[in-house]
Amino acid sequence: MAQTNHPSVPAQPQKRAGEGTTDVFGTFRPRVVPDLEPEPPGLDAASEEFGAELPQGRFLDRERSWLAFNERVLELAEDPATPLLERANYLAIFASNLDEFFMVRVAGLKRRMATGVATRSASGLQPRDVLDLILTRSRELMARHAACFQNDVAPQLADEGIHVIRWGELTEKEQARLATLFRQQIFPVLTPLAVDPAHPFPYISGLSLNLAVVVRNPVSGHEHFARVKVPPILSRFLEAGPQRYVPLEDVIAAHLEELFPGMDVLDHHMFRVTRNEDLEVEEDDAENLLQALEKELMRRRFGPPVRLEVEESIAPRVLDLLVHELKMKHTEVYPLPGPLDLTGLFAIAGLDRPELKFQRFIAGTHRDLAEVESASPPDIFAAMRERDILLHHPYDSFSTSVQAFLDQAAADPDVLAIKQTLYRTSGDSPIVDALIDAAEAGKQVLVLVEIKARFDEQANIKWARKLEEAGCHVVYGLVGLKTHCKLSLVVRQEGDTLRRYSHVGTGNYHPKTARLYEDLGLLTADPQVGADLSHLFNRLSGYSRRATYNRLLVAPRSLRDGLVSRIMAEIEHQKAGRPAFVRIKVNSIVDEALIDALYRASQAGVPVDIWVRGICAVRPGVAGLSENIRIRSVLGRFLEHSRVFAFGNGGEPEVWFGSADMMHRNLDRRIEALVRVADPAHRATLNRLLETGMSDSTSSWHLAADGDWTRHSTDAEGRPLRNVQEMLIDARRRRRGPSAAT
Repeated sequence: MAQTNHPSVPAQPQKRAGEGTTDVFGTFRPRVVPDLEPEPPGLDAASEEFGAELPQGRFLDRERSWLAFNERVLELAEDPATPLLERANYLAIFASNLDEFFMVRVAGLKRRMATGVATRSASGLQPRDVLDLILTRSRELMARHAACFQNDVAPQLADEGIHVIRWGELTEKEQARLATLFRQQIFPVLTPLAVDPAHPFPYISGLSLNLAVVVRNPVSGHEHFARVKVPPILSRFLEAGPQRYVPLEDVIAAHLEELFPGMDVLDHHMFRVTRNEDLEVEEDDAENLLQALEKELMRRRFGPPVRLEVEESIAPRVLDLLVHELKMKHTEVYPLPGPLDLTGLFAIAGLDRPELKFQRFIAGTHRDLAEVESASPPDIFAAMRERDILLHHPYDSFSTSVQAFLDQAAADPDVLAIKQTLYRTSGDSPIVDALIDAAEAGKQVLVLVEIKARFDEQANIKWARKLEEAGCHVVYGLVGLKTHCKLSLVVRQEGDTLRRYSHVGTGNYHPKTARLYEDLGLLTADPQVGADLSHLFNRLSGYSRRATYNRLLVAPRSLRDGLVSRIMAEIEHQKAGRPAFVRIKVNSIVDEALIDALYRASQAGVPVDIWVRGICAVRPGVAGLSENIRIRSVLGRFLEHSRVFAFGNGGEPEVWFGSADMMHRNLDRRIEALVRVADPAHRATLNRLLETGMSDSTSSWHLAADGDWTRHSTDAEGRPLRNVQEMLIDARRRRRGPSAAT
């Protein structure tokens, strides 16, 4: 939950003489005790510095705001103007989002309540009130989600020849085909588990689909309960015929007699459990972080349950048994029409039916790199020496820019060193391959792997070990801090001098998501940025305590204060009659100190525009507080992921972008970096982007003071408004010609 006071900022560790351990490399590692930086100004301090105390109730609740974000995703699924298979995709995204929300946010709140550490939220709600709000609102949204599929999307898919049907709707021929499939490929991997005095109630893994089966012994007449887990390694929907799909659990349910021979199968019901899957790695374990995290990943599997989804037709006695054995409450039960777990619709959405999807778009090479694209190999370094290159993914190709930059660095004999952060990457990552190639070629390669990246921990451990085996220097960051910044640094010998080439981005070095996420990146040979990245990497891998940089703002030391000071400067510009504005684009904005600064700016008459994808605790349009604040949200085919901060600066606009959202975890418990945009043309481009996203002439959701979002998708005459993503796609296609639409 959002807190009204910021936790102390962990800094570089100090040594405590005589204490420590020897690591696996035989190196003595002193035990570290973080020394504390001064706390950033709290709300009371901000009030004293900037004038009258701000009113209570000025923050929206973050959990309600997140649910409102997922409701916006659901609205895209409900929108008949959205292509049909994209509607199925949004239904799957909604379900996946809600799974994670329960696994992390709901589970975390319940854990804090159980241990007595939960406190009143910044919105003024008590923990119990927040939990009640979450459960009530989630229930409403899940019912809408199921109804959208059952009553709207599934029938329309059937009209297009794509049938998601139940066992009873199959033809005899289709049932016979699936019966053969069951015996050959499904039956061998099933394990029915009985529940009786000799067999305790089995462990139910998180997010698994299960059949609760009631059988009767025909000799004794006794009834028994059994559980059958739907194997997650098999396809969620099985193809019974051409584009005719039946849930896997239906096929299993139709053949339960083969799992319980000699017994009478009386009843069966589907259920699904969501568990607490957030990680807690104790700081005392930081010296052996890899091993500690692996242990915690094992414990994650056995987290307490927080949600029980059941088919609405479930028998009361079976439901009572599940609730009792899982040690849950009936308020945590969500009855729904089958099939459960609509994340399986990702497979349906992936069908090759282009007429039912968004028009295909292929990213193009950035124009500043296109001139060198035909070279062999493409000379990315020459282009970077010429000018800073502002990348906007997925409209600009990731593979011909960032990936090509690292590929060239790995192959170039004049490159001496590569330093890289990795937060998330793909399983077959060409970025990892390039770093391995560089290390094997004898280059100095430092890789900061964040192995605590949520739900990617296991994959990152795997890649960390692979990189180490190849000869890369792999480090895991600082005690108490996640490394979330997106940085690459290449050091190249050029004559008698060394030149540094840098990339700073807002997105992960993940080639697959780079085609789906909207992100910004800067390729630059600017010496100031290169020096900044050198100092920051030294901080991450060694014992540097540098806190100031030339073109970077870095959390946890300078980022919040740097942004707040710039917001305050806009107030002075406004008072002096100079151009003043604040424009922010983020995924989430929760931090109270930053929000209070925005309220102060609004009170002084500074126009404040906030473009937010997800959580927003700012309450706009309140007289005397925030009447100069506008908040918009844009959702579409790409996940809006970039973070941009622009200031009027008295007529000399200043623009920053980078990895940080405006949340406590980003500003206090992560290494984040924003880079200042130096090129005036790039600043103008980013300001135009922000203006377009905030314009009343483009499609978006508008936030009201009461926390409700309203979609604005048509103009006064009922004509559809353009989505900013569609506008950028069209602009890219115009630059590339007709082939860009193929």
